[in-house]
Amino acid sequence: MEENKAVDKKYQRARIAHWDKVAGEMDRRRTLSGYYHRRLERIMQFVVPPGQRVLEIGCGQGDLLAALAPAHGVGIDFSTRMLERARLKYPQLNFVEADAHEFNINEKFDFIILSDLVNDLWDVQTVLKRVREHASSRTRVIINFYSRLWEWPLGMARKLGLARPNLLQNWLTVEDVSGLLSLADFELIRHWEEIIWPLRTPLLDSLFNRFLAKIWPLRWFALTHFIVARPSDRAAEGGKTPKVSVVVPARNEAGNISRIFSSVPQMGESTELIFVEGNSTDNTYEVIEESIKNSPQNQAVLLRQKGRGKGDAVRLGFEHASGDILMILDADLTVPAEDLPRFYEVLASGKGEFVNGVRLVYPLGRQAMRFFNFLGNKFFSLAFSWLLGQPIKDTLCGTKALWKEDYKKIATNRSYFGDFDPFGDFDLLFGAAKLNLKIVEIPVRYRHRTYGTTNISRWRHGWLLLKMVAFAAKRIKFI
Repeated sequence: MEENKAVDKKYQRARIAHWDKVAGEMDRRRTLSGYYHRRLERIMQFVVPPGQRVLEIGCGQGDLLAALAPAHGVGIDFSTRMLERARLKYPQLNFVEADAHEFNINEKFDFIILSDLVNDLWDVQTVLKRVREHASSRTRVIINFYSRLWEWPLGMARKLGLARPNLLQNWLTVEDVSGLLSLADFELIRHWEEIIWPLRTPLLDSLFNRFLAKIWPLRWFALTHFIVARPSDRAAEGGKTPKVSVVVPARNEAGNISRIFSSVPQMGESTELIFVEGNSTDNTYEVIEESIKNSPQNQAVLLRQKGRGKGDAVRLGFEHASGDILMILDADLTVPAEDLPRFYEVLASGKGEFVNGVRLVYPLGRQAMRFFNFLGNKFFSLAFSWLLGQPIKDTLCGTKALWKEDYKKIATNRSYFGDFDPFGDFDLLFGAAKLNLKIVEIPVRYRHRTYGTTNISRWRHGWLLLKMVAFAAKRIKFI
């Protein structure tokens, strides 16, 4: 044990001396790594919204931490000279001199950043356990590290003085880091590759790094891996049983209303039904109104939609919801209301943060989905799985559930994507992906309608979805 500690300390002292020396030479020794670090900042700014509580371990002189514009930013580094530079450049941030293996600042953070650090650590698992002590159930851990394919090119660049010098590295793989995260009670949400061309070259750097680095097989040649992880042991905190609000958009669904009242189960502390009637041509509004009067045992609210489209109806319902958990139930009941407790359990247990129904696992009910609609769903599921970085089998299933606090964040950041989704499904999916929420899909039995006709126009809405794929690619994938 003592021998191991001695080796550990020797390793630590060598690296402190190395980074102190690098800090002392930074003003007079220029490298070609400036573009690489600016590109890292751009990617991190996409992942981490401004105004968060951010901890960066191995912060160096603080440039990345400052670029994230945190409401409360703390940087940790063991190099005295690096921190001297950091405090002069960014007096609004807090910097702590400590080793990554030993720090303890008794705070929890929204985001914890380890940028180009894990390959330089003596014991990655110990550091990740330290990270876990500073993570709440909602924390996201962002890690980026060099790909081993670049070991020789980076070594040559350093020998030529084109990149910052470094000591012997670990050269971990994504699988290695994912396994170490699991041992420290984290789970991987998604990972991806970035930066094929690490030099500033007008037009060429944008082509390679915004586009080609995201496309198979070129992405395998990228310089750096990115990982987003969250605590894996994150059941709902505080011991409080959540309330549930079920939003039911209803247009020309008069024949289904009584079944909704009888089939929606009670979940959590209480369950409220919020009907949003969408200017029906039948007597849907009156039927809901009468059903509410005849069912005083149910908490139910009736709203009349002023705008158009299901997405507008869902937003109106969520705005008036009092529950901690928000759910969407289509009034056609092609997805049975009896399945909703499965969505509740995923959120309440912490196994997921955004729950999406999947109609394409079990055999479809007779006449439940037309052939071309089925093909369209398959295509869009593949497209959006690639775009969002998490498996999405069924983008158009109307049954979804999420925490109200996460929906508020999605609504706050809605301007990033714009108001272009009449369905509401993609507004929520894009927002959940942007927030790095853990998306979990639940297979459901999809039934055919027993009343009314679909409000979906196969070809017109299909064309709109294609445009949304292109828009999402620009706003999520090719940043």
